[in-house]
Amino acid sequence: MSEQEIPEAEQGAAILDQLYGVIEQRRGADPAESWTARLMAKGLPKICQKVGEEATETVVAALAETHQDLLEESADLLYHLLVLWAAKGVKPDEVYDVLYKRRIGAGDVKKKKQKKDKNK
Repeated sequence: MSEQEIPEAEQGAAILDQLYGVIEQRRGADPAESWTARLMAKGLPKICQKVGEEATETVVAALAETHQDLLEESADLLYHLLVLWAAKGVKPDEVYDVLYKRRIGAGDVKKKKQKKDKNK
């Protein structure tokens, strides 16, 4: 199946997984040739600083800039968050699992509340 045939939601998760793989590959690359390698070489404080900067830029774009600016800043934020995950040994699937459990759990809470409301 080509990328064009993959449903949009699956492309979203797939591209994050692919980007994470590239980040892992570039971890040991020459810092002079790779932004990812340079960022990793600078260590966790610099990576965290970049995540914070990109988060702020994303918020500013959402409040005061164009839709395209928000898209670009969001992509930057996701990239730097993936670098942080890689630096800390967090796998995307671990985060996906937490999101899944929260989504399922939220559904369970809603169902329990509805059942409790029916019994009143």
